[in-house]
Order: sequence, then structure tokens, then C-alpha cells
Amino acid sequence: MAIGIICEYNPFHNGHIYHLNKIKELFKDEEIILVLSGNFTQRGIPSIIEKYDKASIALDYGVDLVVELPFNFSTQSSDFFAKGSLQLLNKLKCNKLVFGSESDDIEGLKNLANIQLNNKEYNSIVKEELDKGINYPTAMSNALKKITNKTVSDANDLLALSYIKEIISNKYDIEPISIKRTNDYNSKELTGNIDSATAIREAIKNNKDVSKSIPKESMKLIINIDDNNYFNYLKYKILSEEDLSKYQTVDEGIDNKLKKEIINSNNLDELIDKIKSKRYTYNKLNRMFTHIICSYTKEENKNKQNIEYIRILGLSNKGKKYLSKIKKDIDLPIITNISKNNIDLLNLELRVDNIYNLITNRKHNLYSKKPIIKN
Repeated sequence: MAIGIICEYNPFHNGHIYHLNKIKELFKDEEIILVLSGNFTQRGIPSIIEKYDKASIALDYGVDLVVELPFNFSTQSSDFFAKGSLQLLNKLKCNKLVFGSESDDIEGLKNLANIQLNNKEYNSIVKEELDKGINYPTAMSNALKKITNKTVSDANDLLALSYIKEIISNKYDIEPISIKRTNDYNSKELTGNIDSATAIREAIKNNKDVSKSIPKESMKLIINIDDNNYFNYLKYKILSEEDLSKYQTVDEGIDNKLKKEIINSNNLDELIDKIKSKRYTYNKLNRMFTHIICSYTKEENKNKQNIEYIRILGLSNKGKKYLSKIKKDIDLPIITNISKNNIDLLNLELRVDNIYNLITNRKHNLYSKKPIIKN
């Protein structure tokens, strides 16, 4: 059995080092398995470190096996993000999931997850809140507060609820374990040694020094993504498509507003300011943009509701031994390189990675990529 973690590493920072060191303190000899978002993340933005580079850093800091969370899970809402991640960890025989949490109250989170799964009043209140035009995370938080008088609004606790719901509803033999989060996930200000990924990305965008917040390995690999480049590709895509509503997370109605406001906007921030609302949050809009720019349709998503393969991005010698030990019990293809036997499974990833390279002006031969191996 092994310890599972789910991360985006966008970018890998000192808080992630703290997380990994805590796991190694608690579970000295256990393998650490990382489910890693690829080149597009749950917030709907391109990663500022390329996925194989993220895998390499993770191995340097004690992870033993890195597997990719496919695009169709990594760029969705927290419940679907959790679904794909937990399916992977279950297939890889992990018996513990360790995550950061603001509340650090596992029993409380389990209780709330059970309410979400089993309380009919909860579903009714969520529907009422959504009918008011409120976004789903806020509707969920409001429903839980009305039933329990407890507020759950912090990002990591909300994600933890999604993880725990998946574990309970699928009866996975995985124990959820929390590590107290030491900083504000949504803060945009650098405060010291451990800062949020949001604050670090904001600082990088504004050409501020982030060397105290991230290790030197991350510093070398940061990609300065040109927002104007991304915006121009998005603008072309929106204006050239007759029907935007075919794309995943593009609701009917918002498509016409997108076509109107993209003409009146000079950059991505302006576009978001013109169309964001109680229902359409910053993250939801960015996920929508990513699905549009990557041509990811609702029809395509309908056929990708479960994990179909396990793609290895990196592994240590310890991870290699672990994978050899369990692979006979895994009923999914394990992919380490691209071949005629698995090319169909990887069509979506190859497409979005080519688009990522276009956005970031990178020239990588995606077909020759093999897992990073470290001692």
C-alpha cells in the first residue's frame, strides 16, 4: 500500500515541500504516489511549469511515482477533478490520501460529506440557491450552513469534501488524512516563506521576486506565459466558431455574451470583468475558455467519464519497484510512451499539449516523451 497525494504544482513551492516533508515524517517507509494535473489546471489556466518538469521536481523532493490526471478531469469542477484523481489512486492501491485543509477537521469533513450524499434537504437547498443565480460552490456552502450552521467556504476544505465524497460513495479503501494549511489559498500577496500558488503566480506576472517562496528548481523552469498570446488565440476561436455552446462548460446564453464582449475587450482581464457574475466565477470562466481554446466538446466529455488508462510521468527506483509489484492487479493500460497501441487513448492529451506549446511558444516533440526516472 502507498500514500496518495493530488497536486497541481502550479508552481511547485515551499508549501508543497512542507506537505511532502510532513508526509515523510508521518509515514517514513511508504511510497508516495502523486496524481498530477498536466499542462492545464483545475482553475482553467495553463500551468506555468510544464508537466514533465513538475514531475521531475516532485521526484527530487521525495515523490516515488507521478501519474497524470487527464485533461478531461484536471480542468473541471472539484467533484469531477476528485472523481478522476481518486479513481487513479484506487487503481494504484493507495490506502491513504493526504491533503492540505484549512479546518484540519477530518471527522467534521466526513460528516459534511455524508450530508451531501444522503440528506435530501441538502439537495433541495442547493437547487434553490442555484435558481437564484448563485454559483455551485457558494450554493453548496450555503446549504451546508443552513443544515449544520457551519460555514465551509475555504478552497481546500471544499476540495477535501469532494475527495471524501468520492471515497465514501465508491467505498474505496482509502483513509483521508489532512495536514493543516498554513496560508491563504486565494491570497494574492506574498507574505513570507510559504505563500499560495495564486500569490506566486500574481507576483511572477508583475515581475516581482519570488525566490523566497519557491525552490531554485522551480525558479529555473517557470514559463512566462504571455496573456496576450493566449487571449488572441481565444479571441480567434470565439469569433470563428458558429456554435460555442457545443463546448464543455459553455452554458446556453453565455455563448452570445462571449461573442459580444470579446469584440469589446482588449485583454483577458477585461473580458472576464465584462462577463463574470454570481454564477460565472473567475475559475468557471477560465475553465470555459480552456475548453473553447482546446476544442473540448460536451459530446467528447460525455464519452470520458472514467479513467481509461494510467500515464506515468515520472518515477524513482522505489516507485519502479512498487509499480512492478502491483501492475499485475491493475486492469487499465499503463502508458510510459506513445505507440500505435495507445495513440487513440492519448488523442485528447496530445491535442491539448500541442495547444499548450502553441500558447507558450514551446517546441517539444510530444511523441518522444518518456517518464522521468530518478534514483
